[in-house]
Amino acid sequence: MMVAFQKGADGVYVVGCLEGECHFLTGNLRAKKKVEYAKKLLDEIGVGGERLAMYNIAASDGPRFAEVAREMHEKIKAQGPNPIKGATLNKKAA
Repeated sequence: MMVAFQKGADGVYVVGCLEGECHFLTGNLRAKKKVEYAKKLLDEIGVGGERLAMYNIAASDGPRFAEVAREMHEKIKAQGPNPIKGATLNKKAA
């Protein structure tokens, strides 16, 4: 997630299985925690946690997936470009 922002992504959304229906048992719950943590980091570095979201969608619900993609596109478009586009989050001292 963070690498996507570092490389200039204006927004990212993570899609996981419906809670309680994950083939990987707790993979979606672990992903949810990682997304929540990353949102806090994005707020702290000035990118904005609202540029990251997680959705739980059934694998058979293509229309919902398309709806979420449109929602995220509009949400991010309204916020404008990533404020750190092109910058490196982990610059090493020369």
